[in-house]
Amino acid sequence: MNKKYIKKQLSELALSMFRKDFFGIYHGSISSKTESSRFIINTKDAIFDAVNEEQLIELYYRRDYRWKIASIDAGIHLSIYEQISDAKFISFTMPPFTTSYSLEHSIIIPKDYFGDQELGKIVIYDPKEFDDWYDRASSEIAHYFIQNKTNIMVIKGYGVYTYNRDIHAMAKKLAILERSCRILMLDNTAASIDL
Repeated sequence: MNKKYIKKQLSELALSMFRKDFFGIYHGSISSKTESSRFIINTKDAIFDAVNEEQLIELYYRRDYRWKIASIDAGIHLSIYEQISDAKFISFTMPPFTTSYSLEHSIIIPKDYFGDQELGKIVIYDPKEFDDWYDRASSEIAHYFIQNKTNIMVIKGYGVYTYNRDIHAMAKKLAILERSCRILMLDNTAASIDL
């Protein structure tokens, strides 16, 4: 396992997603499973347009001192890695059109070709209360993936969790989802102007 190469991949993807506004300066997370009981994730102070080796930390599944500097999402990533063997890479992003679309809808049905072919219908998960979301998120997100046999989860007003065995396939799916939601929002705007 070439950890230096994995960190380079995570850094490059973080920069690309930051440029597309999928990550905020300090908001979001990205990780890769490195061994059966370890994964690399960004630190809580990572700046996504310039993630370097020091901002990517390897964690053991058993919590130790390193968990204190890891992303707030580390527990969620751990839960997914422990329960889903196909999860090699995980990201939590907040793509603006997808997150915005989730506020007023309960389902995403892409009208564009690539969204239809690659994604199909995506149910938007409603976490109900945000007050205790981080207490529930690690179990609810992994459970959602398993129960719905999917590797992408749009959470109302929160963002998107996704995992994949391939980092590029994960990024592609996120990009298609964001483009599809943008098209849906533009189509809705056009329809309201025509009225």
